[in-house]
Amino acid sequence: MADTLRASGKPARKKSGWRRFFTWLGITVLVLMLAGAGLLGFAYSTVKLPDPNADFQTNTSFVYFRDGKGKIGSYSIQNRQTLAYAEIPQNVKDAIVAGENRTFWTDPGISLPGIARAVYSVARGDDVVGGSTITQQYIKVLYLNQEKTFSRKFTEILLAAKMGNELSKETILEGYLNTVYFGRGAYGIEAAAQAYFNIPASKLTDRQAIALTSIVNSPGNLDPAKGEKQAADLLERYQYTINGLVEMGKMTEAQKAEIYYQLPKFPKVERDSQLGGPKGFLLTMVQDELKAKGFSDEQVQGGGLTIRTTFDADAQEAAVKAAQQVTAQTAATGGKKAANLHAGLASIDVETGGVLALYGGPDFVKNSRNWATTPRPTGSTFKPYALGAALDQGFTLTDQVNGSQFVPPGASKPVRNAGDRNYGTVTLQQATTNSINTAFVDLETQMTDGPEATLEFAQAAGLPKAPGWDPTVVVPLGVPEVSPLGQATGFATFARGGKLIETHVVAEVKDASGATLFKADTTAEQTIEADVANDVAAALTQVVQDGTAARAGGMGFPIAGKTGTYYLRDAAGGAKTTACWFVGMSRQIATAVMYVAGDEGTDDLNEFYPAGFFGSGPPLSTWMAYMQVAQKGLKSIEFEPPTRRTSTQSPTAPPRTQQPTTARPTQTATTKPTETATTEPTTEPTGEPTQEPTEQPTVKPTATQT
Repeated sequence: MADTLRASGKPARKKSGWRRFFTWLGITVLVLMLAGAGLLGFAYSTVKLPDPNADFQTNTSFVYFRDGKGKIGSYSIQNRQTLAYAEIPQNVKDAIVAGENRTFWTDPGISLPGIARAVYSVARGDDVVGGSTITQQYIKVLYLNQEKTFSRKFTEILLAAKMGNELSKETILEGYLNTVYFGRGAYGIEAAAQAYFNIPASKLTDRQAIALTSIVNSPGNLDPAKGEKQAADLLERYQYTINGLVEMGKMTEAQKAEIYYQLPKFPKVERDSQLGGPKGFLLTMVQDELKAKGFSDEQVQGGGLTIRTTFDADAQEAAVKAAQQVTAQTAATGGKKAANLHAGLASIDVETGGVLALYGGPDFVKNSRNWATTPRPTGSTFKPYALGAALDQGFTLTDQVNGSQFVPPGASKPVRNAGDRNYGTVTLQQATTNSINTAFVDLETQMTDGPEATLEFAQAAGLPKAPGWDPTVVVPLGVPEVSPLGQATGFATFARGGKLIETHVVAEVKDASGATLFKADTTAEQTIEADVANDVAAALTQVVQDGTAARAGGMGFPIAGKTGTYYLRDAAGGAKTTACWFVGMSRQIATAVMYVAGDEGTDDLNEFYPAGFFGSGPPLSTWMAYMQVAQKGLKSIEFEPPTRRTSTQSPTAPPRTQQPTTARPTQTATTKPTETATTEPTTEPTGEPTQEPTEQPTVKPTATQT
């Protein structure tokens, strides 16, 4: 028979082609599954958690006033303040789980339905999508990127499974809540609480905690400050989170009813530029000083440092108020724009060398030139250094010099006084009180190497060299350029009896654990003999009693100071005033105020004040308004009377000024004026008038100003 018989006698049937196909297909799928499982197992066993994205390991560094309480600002790569798990409020922990991953406490760190959706999106050729667990979200932020590809998703799943197996749920949740982005530049729950509600996370109400953790789902689209639609979308997500809390047994229906239909109130939180306004100059100076002390950018920006500065909150506020009010009213007097008139103010604590207050301009973001650290010609405020150099060589305040017009040796043009006034023979005290140009030029010719000695003395007082520091007989008339910060440093040295302390703005730095990393060195170095410094200060007390700054004499506490107006006469007899100053001190505070005009600070100031722009005008007004506040509560300490009453002048005696080793405050390099003075200047620098202008600004920045 054609057909083969079975043992039963029945013919055998051939296998269907389809049955063979499915059999082999099943075997193939099984082999592939086994192979895939093997590859997956191998991948899991060999994969290691990579190094985290560095930015997500940083913490914000905060900058405080000198009391350690008032905050000036902060530095950050990402705005974050890390909290330990125990410090994160329970309502935040519960709400984030309810809104983002309700099975968090029981799942293996991955979502199987989410994986299925990811595979389906790949099959469709779409971007990879799929619900992620909190663990997966943490992995994506901390280690990966935001690409929507299958390879990135596969890596995310693999690492999440690894993390879920190796780390506790508490550790994962702590890391996630310190890392995830909440919008408004805030990373982590602590920064978010500050950004949205201006409170620490520990004080978040249930309603606030639920709203914040709901925003995490889409920070760019759920910020209620952006509009009604965003607020409505947030309410929907907020209610979803509340439903999750009820489902998880973390909230009762009664509690739900109390908060379900209304978002918490979001206060208006200021979000201006970190460096906007006058504070930008302070923050920039602090950052620069930290770098100079050896701190890296990474430490400053993301090291979680606590930086206590030397700035005093009340003094800083007074400096800003005084400078801005006097500037505005002075410009208005001349019918000019205040934006073209610039005040620079620097104030130093005599005891420590710390900067108490600084005004560099109205807005760092709009114009980052710091007028408090910009050197400009000093006018007659440089005369105290010539006086000090002479006293150091044995002169006394009673020694006599020529107070009338004369032609210095080697020059062809005479030196003149303000108003072309001739005083005859005067003492050094009279020359200082009335700011007599000819007397100080004559003094330079009488001293041993007068111009060089004057410049060396200025450096010993703490002034850094800048443009114009050439040894000519007109040095005392203020050709050398110095910044307000430099001038305040020099006068602080006089106030502390010739001892120099490094001028600084950072008092102390601590790390995130509270350990001290840096403390300012306030050691004083005797760079000028004490009797010389005291006699200079004593001479300057007469300037505010009977001289060019007499209107400051009734402030109610002992002060010493010097006016300075730097103006240049041209061949035609015209005059251009390019810088105006008042530098003064009590025994506790030394403060310098400078006014200049124009983008480079070299324009004519007289255009802003038609009556004549003098150091005894707006600069002194600003100084008085500021010092009235800064000196409040401090004891009145008198300056010592002159100690040298008998001349020991000796032309051959070498200078006894000691050269300092202390670092000098840094000057900002800027363009110097095109007009400079030499021994025989083409334009003549002149000094202060002997009396204040007949017209003074009526500005009274503080009610207590006299």
